[in-house]
Amino acid sequence: MVYDWSGFYIGGNAGWGNARACLNFIDAFGNTFAEGCRSGSGGLVGGQIGYRWQTGGGWVFGVEGQGDWANLRASRASLINPAFTERAKVDGIGLITGQIGYAWNNALFYVKGGGAVTGSRFDILNFAGTSVASVSATRWGAAVGVGFEYGFTPNWTVGVEYDHLFMGNRNNTFSVVNPIVAAAINDRLKLDVDMVAVRFNYKFGGYGAPVAARY
Repeated sequence: MVYDWSGFYIGGNAGWGNARACLNFIDAFGNTFAEGCRSGSGGLVGGQIGYRWQTGGGWVFGVEGQGDWANLRASRASLINPAFTERAKVDGIGLITGQIGYAWNNALFYVKGGGAVTGSRFDILNFAGTSVASVSATRWGAAVGVGFEYGFTPNWTVGVEYDHLFMGNRNNTFSVVNPIVAAAINDRLKLDVDMVAVRFNYKFGGYGAPVAARY
């Protein structure tokens, strides 16, 4: 029988992520106080829903929405004032992407790309570990990825996927005076995220002949 990848699907995913955050403080005159970069990793879990369409030649096209809870934390003592610790955290990730792939019966290789959104929080902690300044932000960016999926029954598939998120630079303003650099009015945080996840999907449909062009 020919495996047909066409149709709607819904599923879950779980894996690991790494967030790399680079921080600068900016004063009113545009002067930059560099704090360098730090990386933090942690778990992620979520779900996805999408639709795929398979042509007669094995090409598969699709669109997908994905949302994940995450716990990606990076902490480090301030380079400017080591009495304080800076902590960056990504706690939510969303993707809306298009896919293009090629199927060998029930094995599918694909690439994907589109938009990304993250929920993040940045804290400055004192020596006791208490947050003395914080800011939360929703960031929009772009995502690219690659994956492999295998249909082990007519309706169930399992796969693995890697995604890289380009979240760019964002200026944030604390609601209190910056305790590290009092003259700074903004912190500029550059963020990139890498994700690797195992995915399970339930596909509505099953074996059948994919759509073929007629002449």
